[in-house]
Amino acid sequence: MHAEPIETTTLSNGLRIVTEHVAYVQSAAIGIWVDVGGRYERSDERGITHFIEHMLFKGTERRSAKEIASEIESVGGSLNAFTEKEYTCYYARALAEHAPLVLDVLSDMLLHSKLDPDEFAREQNVVIEEIKRYEDTPDDIVHDLFARAVWQSHPLGHPIVGTARSVGGLTVDHLRGFLSTHYAPSRMVVAVAGNVSHRTIVRLVSKLLGDMPSRPSPRRIRSPIGHGTNVRRSKRSEQIHFCLGGPTYSQTDDRRYPLTILDMVLGGNMSSRLFQEVREKRGLVYAIGSYTSAFRDCGLLTIYGGTSPITLQEVTDVTLAEIESIRRNGLKAEEIERAKMQIRGAMVIGLESMSNRMMRLGKSTLYHNRVIPLAEIERSVCRVTAEDILEVANETLAPERMSFAAVGPFKRGEVRA
Repeated sequence: MHAEPIETTTLSNGLRIVTEHVAYVQSAAIGIWVDVGGRYERSDERGITHFIEHMLFKGTERRSAKEIASEIESVGGSLNAFTEKEYTCYYARALAEHAPLVLDVLSDMLLHSKLDPDEFAREQNVVIEEIKRYEDTPDDIVHDLFARAVWQSHPLGHPIVGTARSVGGLTVDHLRGFLSTHYAPSRMVVAVAGNVSHRTIVRLVSKLLGDMPSRPSPRRIRSPIGHGTNVRRSKRSEQIHFCLGGPTYSQTDDRRYPLTILDMVLGGNMSSRLFQEVREKRGLVYAIGSYTSAFRDCGLLTIYGGTSPITLQEVTDVTLAEIESIRRNGLKAEEIERAKMQIRGAMVIGLESMSNRMMRLGKSTLYHNRVIPLAEIERSVCRVTAEDILEVANETLAPERMSFAAVGPFKRGEVRA
């Protein structure tokens, strides 16, 4: 792969700017990343990071909530945000010529949100309705139930949205205090991918965010301890939705490369073992697969599926048999090579999206303080051996390390724990 046109600048207040110039497009994806997510919340403020994400769209000293949206949309762009366990991102995509407008709107939201009490009360109700909607969706809540099974009382085991009780107990002062503590420039990254120059972006960001006061933002990270537990939640539904898996590796652990190949072969796509064996050969499910999550100091491998109560035991038995086969025999050479090609293909094709490029810049900078070159990733994937994968499989898929979580219309004795 060719050298990538990625440039990085750190302002005097600690804010990092990373750009990738893509000359053959006419657009730009712009994101402001904040190094704070659900795991950094205290027990009495669960859901506050996600709630702040909502509130920053509700008006500034210069713009109403409607104007925040309409200024970007009126030039053909789109504006959005999301909150994860360890970071929050406010982002937009627009024509490259409108990058100054996008940065002005995003910066205005971060620096000058009014946090109006009336808007706060309305949005508090909106978020509580969002939580209720989420609670009505068993194929969503099972993933958080699984995280809770693995991480127990650790913040990584709690849902990002919080609970109706925790969100209902928040005040405007809570939000102001949290913003003051966590939204420091040293914890922010401005990531831009598209047909804009690094010099232009640095000039714009310096003007808009360069005067943010540099301040210490101390943070203690308590690493979780993985537990092998089985939990079930009874809920009226036609299917039982389940997750199975256990703790894995962090964002900076090189074992994440053989883990990615293992995940791809096990349940990462339609040609994976689980999809072929459980859905295609036996017709027991509509959805089954696996995915990995990686954090600063830990990770998670999750197998997800949904099936009728009468077939749940068979599905879990087949899944566990596939896991045991991998732990005992490893992966076939052709499976490994196919997975490596799938990973490379997905990585390269993904770069056809400016949004994906921007996401890569921001996330890599937050976790590694650099953008890992694609050539380095490709070399790391290519170097993975069958022995590496077998070692990872025997560690991460060991029965005593695995947890099981399920949501559905349970009756006693239906699932062997």
